[in-house]
Formats: sequence, C-alpha cells, structure tokens
Amino acid sequence: MSGAGCRIDVWLWRARFAKTRSLAATMVERGAVRLTHNGVQTRLDKASRTVHVGDALVFAIGGRLVELTIEAFGERRGPAEEARGLYSLRQPLG
Repeated sequence: MSGAGCRIDVWLWRARFAKTRSLAATMVERGAVRLTHNGVQTRLDKASRTVHVGDALVFAIGGRLVELTIEAFGERRGPAEEARGLYSLRQPLG
C-alpha cells in the first residue's frame, strides 16, 4: 500500500469500523460515508475511492454519528489499540 492513499473499504476495515471488507464496501456503496478532502465534502459511492491522511470522515455506526480525521493507513487489521492509532475523533462517541 502506498503512502499516498488507501481504499476507503480497506481503511474502514483496518480501523475496525467494519467486521469485513465486504461490509465496509456495502456501507460506502449505500452512501453512508461522507468524506471531506481539501475542504470539499462528498458522499462516497464506491468502495474503491481513495482516502488520504488528513481527510475527515462522517458516518453512523450503531445509531451514533462518528466524525473523525484519518491519521494513518496501517499495514494490517490489527488489535483495537493499533486500530485506534489510525484516526482521531473530531466528536466524542457517546
């Protein structure tokens, strides 16, 4: 994976917001994820869309709205502690 970007479905899976890549892809394809890149917000529609470090994401999980900033891509889907290092929350969960 290059340092320039990462597929949104892969990132959501590695950051442990989806149990599988296919569930992450479904979440994106149904229009549930909004991306802010360079100050422009768009609703993502394809799992192959690329995200970058510094991009902001907004999506709902478990009835809660999650706003976060991508900090890293990660090399694998590791433990939860490792996954938490991939993002910083813009709005606290809960």
